[in-house]
Amino acid sequence: MIIDALRYKNTDTAEEKGYDAGKKVSGIKRHFAVDTLGLPHAIYVSTANVTDRTGALEAFSTKAASLTTLSNVIADSSYTGKDFADKVQELLNSSVTIVKRSEQHKFVVLPKRWIVESTEAWLEKCRRLWKNCERKLETSRQMGVKAFLSLLLKRGAID
Repeated sequence: MIIDALRYKNTDTAEEKGYDAGKKVSGIKRHFAVDTLGLPHAIYVSTANVTDRTGALEAFSTKAASLTTLSNVIADSSYTGKDFADKVQELLNSSVTIVKRSEQHKFVVLPKRWIVESTEAWLEKCRRLWKNCERKLETSRQMGVKAFLSLLLKRGAID
């Protein structure tokens, strides 16, 4: 399982807003957990002020029953910390592997991390997801689910 979070700016219609000081974005975050094929297993939408670790734990807790065979969670450096690893171990009974960049200003394809990045790029093709145009966070989550569903149907992953 690979986890990542994307920040999206809000339009003026959004009711729930947050500010991510690290990325300087006012809006929401979509937390995605995908498998090694890029297929989604957990989606959680929060305001942008929620940390990546907290959003990932919320995404995992909503789908913990279906993630029983999970053995390893791969994440970037925003998910570091023994606290996060302990909570994932407790919730999913799996370990956490942090894939860090070796050089800050040079593009290098990181092992397994490119899978979640390419999945996020596929979702960027959905016009409705380029910005948060929804009033409610649940509607925004449903739009993400709908985008994943159309992506899976195009790929032929659903029979």
